[in-house]
Amino acid sequence: MKALARAFRYQRLLDNGVYGSVTDMAAAEKIDRGYLGRLLQLTLLSPDLVEDILEGREMNGLGLPPLLSCASAVWHQQRASLDLSRRTSHPASDAVKHDWTQ
Repeated sequence: MKALARAFRYQRLLDNGVYGSVTDMAAAEKIDRGYLGRLLQLTLLSPDLVEDILEGREMNGLGLPPLLSCASAVWHQQRASLDLSRRTSHPASDAVKHDWTQ
């Protein structure tokens, strides 16, 4: 939960122009640049998955390492790669894909 909150905080700092790049932010925040980049990937998690995490729903012992390795920006693929496909998905949100590179 803490990592998720930090990821969205760091993304907000980038979005608001507080830091010009992940490299600048990593240096200022004294965080390894690679770790910060992986942490920022948590902002690509589907809203229903974020909600499940924040509300403490049973996630089959899901921890930070599997979340950090969940690279797909296609939301329904996230659940499948995390072996959460048995949980109810939200089809309307599955079609949305984020592209944070623009």
